[in-house]
Amino acid sequence: MSKTDLDTFRADTRVWLEENCPEEMRTPITGDTDVCWGGRNFEFSSDAQKVWLERMSAKGWTVPTWPTEYGGAGLTRVEEKVLLGEMRRIGARSPLTSFGIWMLGPALLKFGNDEQKAEHLPKIARGEIRWCQGYSEPNAGSDLAALATKAEDKGDHWIVNGQKVWTSYADKADWIFCLVRTDNTQGKHYGISFVLFDMETPGVEARPIKLISGRSPFCETFFEDVKVLKKNLVGEENKGWTIAKYLLTHEREGIGAGNSSMRPLHEIAAMSLGLDDADRLSDPMLRAKIAEAEIDEWAFGLTMSRKLAESKAGQSMGADSSMLKYYGTELNKRKFELMMDSAGHDGLEWESERSKDGKLARGWLRTKANSIEGGTSEIQLNIISKHILQLPGA
Repeated sequence: MSKTDLDTFRADTRVWLEENCPEEMRTPITGDTDVCWGGRNFEFSSDAQKVWLERMSAKGWTVPTWPTEYGGAGLTRVEEKVLLGEMRRIGARSPLTSFGIWMLGPALLKFGNDEQKAEHLPKIARGEIRWCQGYSEPNAGSDLAALATKAEDKGDHWIVNGQKVWTSYADKADWIFCLVRTDNTQGKHYGISFVLFDMETPGVEARPIKLISGRSPFCETFFEDVKVLKKNLVGEENKGWTIAKYLLTHEREGIGAGNSSMRPLHEIAAMSLGLDDADRLSDPMLRAKIAEAEIDEWAFGLTMSRKLAESKAGQSMGADSSMLKYYGTELNKRKFELMMDSAGHDGLEWESERSKDGKLARGWLRTKANSIEGGTSEIQLNIISKHILQLPGA
């Protein structure tokens, strides 16, 4: 694409966004209800949220680089960067947050057959189906390949029995992408298959797990004689570990990216502490820490952009996803620590209208899970030492 064509695309995108993004969707996300997850049972928090999703999905901009036949816009990565930049310019929220978009979708585009792509990808793009991830088990967390959920061959289908744990939003999801063991005679990394099935299938039960924050997206998920059709197998039988690893790189990128819609840290601190006569934060020590964190966040964002561009250009993300996940989660925890410092005693409020039911304190506690979910920080450091730094004995 020539510079002239790109300038035209930028101008057209700017006009379209100005005309179509509701004013209510141009404000920072302040709570869970501001996030649009989509799905069969999703309740929109406002008409504006619904309209924004409908307009963006009709344009193909919920998944801008996906092929048009699957609900995307077929944009190049350069055009996508322009689109995201124009959205940031007006403060537009993401129209749709979805495990289908940033985890399952890339895996289906790479490993799914034509029928699976046509069946599932357009519904993901339109926000019609909400997905959850069936990976971790009580005895298979960091050592995921030790999973024991069993799929018994019954001809044209399997009967699945077992349990998953830490299944994010399983109680709200419509479908699950799930790792099951289809062959026990091979090594633990073999005999694993990647399957899809509806969460309303008889025998599926999701039980929420309450965390220290008092709330949680996590669930225990139980499968008792669940029928899974073989047409819902992605890739080859017994070779699901390859897909599992590929998908994990996208999961770790997403966790590492954090919440880009959050109000800047210095603005949050200014609301709590106020400014001095020079329009600076009144606490000089905290001011320095926040400046350092925001510089690190900016540098990390540039690194994320570079790695994503390399990935879309066909370069394997590989172990770099572990680096992004580790640093991103540590940065997010650090940001919430600084927000708690800024809020002082008010940050400890747990249940009051003033604290919006302890939003800050609960969010701070929730960040502790960032270094566990998607593979613990210890596991990420092991991967970095072995595959990136190539340290002796790693």
